[in-house]
Amino acid sequence: MGLLMVLAAGALGAGGAVVAAPFVLGAVGFTAAGITAGSYAAGMMSAAAVANGGAVAAGSTVAVLQAAGAAGGGATAALLALLF
Repeated sequence: MGLLMVLAAGALGAGGAVVAAPFVLGAVGFTAAGITAGSYAAGMMSAAAVANGGAVAAGSTVAVLQAAGAAGGGATAALLALLF
């Protein structure tokens, strides 16, 4: 596989991730209406709150993912949150 093919495959993969991010966020419980009770996101929020003395820290992974989910399609923000 040549370098051009590798770059093209990487670009398609990144584009697919950006398109899929809002759907994935919703599926795990980060929605525009808030975190869905009993979801994976709820478990993440609970663990983050316990670790932080009862509150979820601003800028934490949970906070960033919820902000992207609340945006109702913040695919770019979600992708950046997942990468960092």
